[in-house]
Amino acid sequence: MTTSYRPFRWDLVRRDRLGTLLDGRPQPALPWLEPLIEAAAKVLARSGDGDLHFVGRSADSIFDLLSGALAGTSRSGRINLLPFSYRFEEPLRPHEVRQLRVNLEALGVSPYDLARRTRPIVFTDLVYGGHTFTHLYGFLREWIADEHETWHVIRRKLRFMGITSRTKTSPNTWRWWEHADWTRELPRSAVTNVSVHRYLWSYLGDNQEKITPSFRRDRWADETVTRPRHTEKAVDALAEAVAYVERGRSRPVRTALARRLAAEPAFSEAWLRTLALELRRGSP
Repeated sequence: MTTSYRPFRWDLVRRDRLGTLLDGRPQPALPWLEPLIEAAAKVLARSGDGDLHFVGRSADSIFDLLSGALAGTSRSGRINLLPFSYRFEEPLRPHEVRQLRVNLEALGVSPYDLARRTRPIVFTDLVYGGHTFTHLYGFLREWIADEHETWHVIRRKLRFMGITSRTKTSPNTWRWWEHADWTRELPRSAVTNVSVHRYLWSYLGDNQEKITPSFRRDRWADETVTRPRHTEKAVDALAEAVAYVERGRSRPVRTALARRLAAEPAFSEAWLRTLALELRRGSP
């Protein structure tokens, strides 16, 4: 029987197993806090009341900020990490397909689970060309067909949210979803985007140290990824992540999130107004 694997990551809301790992370390500066608050609010507002699954590691800081902000609200269990990295590579081999299916099933992302969801699942990631989304969608589409699950039901529950680098809008602007044929198989509302400042996008996608290693295909069955990393860079990344969770818990950040939610078109929907109220009232 194939064993599922998932990169180890501390629970930064409950602080499980952190111990004294960060003792003596200075508080990170967090220069990107304000644009991250803006991005996090837009991600929430444009999720369509779905369950957010952050793909890979690029948007970890948005996940951490929201984990802190949503702790104690009705949505505290509705944001998740989906370890997955697969881009410019040759087709998967049969044993890799089996392993990835087992890994995703353990995360509740299988054809069976998707067909029986009551809410949409929103895959969220930093996007440049859309290759990760393309591979993830293609993988799920083939798996659904193999399992003979009801595609016409599942397609209404799949959503993809790209976090893109902000550019000047013009008729000639290159938009990733317009060049991804598979997006036409989904309702138009299933593909949404959040644009962020290009320096923030570059920091998150290209320069920021991460707590976990990239979960590439050669690591999908690697037991070593299930162990915590204690390298200097990994612990630095951990300190930054913990700081974002703690800022997310704070009254000023929750209030700022609620204020930005109110500026989104989706604020006319009852679920988002309720969430904004929870953020304001739930502030410690």
